[in-house]
Amino acid sequence: MAGSCNVNPFSLRLMQYKGEKGSLIPLLQAAQDHYGYIPESAVDQISSVTGTPVADIYGIVTFYAQFRLTPLGRYVIRVCEGTSCHVNGAKMIMQTVQDEAGIEVDQTDDRGLFTLISVACIGCCSLAPVIMVNNETHGRLNPSRVRKVVRGYRKESKKEGA
Repeated sequence: MAGSCNVNPFSLRLMQYKGEKGSLIPLLQAAQDHYGYIPESAVDQISSVTGTPVADIYGIVTFYAQFRLTPLGRYVIRVCEGTSCHVNGAKMIMQTVQDEAGIEVDQTDDRGLFTLISVACIGCCSLAPVIMVNNETHGRLNPSRVRKVVRGYRKESKKEGA
């Protein structure tokens, strides 16, 4: 199409920046929405456009839990640690996921396959203990079932050549 321009939402937000106070967080959110995390290049661009020192931007990014400096894995595993899950073995479920995926909470494995996140509540208390992998809920878990779930996603990724 003649005259069309493919500008990503993050670049568009940067171009629209007019020096307004309070724009730093929305610019960081736009970067994360576009990339899935906030890469160093985005921090540099935001610093350049806003005049905010890179160190100050990193201070903000590391202060707020909503921001990530590393990409998420293909499969984001959320382990519920709410009350119902807690009393039904969430700690054991978390440990099993950590052992099987080879990562700690808030980490992504070296292959970029799994990211592990602890959440306060998934909202499926009747299925406790529960994990979510991306948008799929797995409930009434025990260590054996958790290992099977994680291995299933690993196997699926190998089938798809990831």
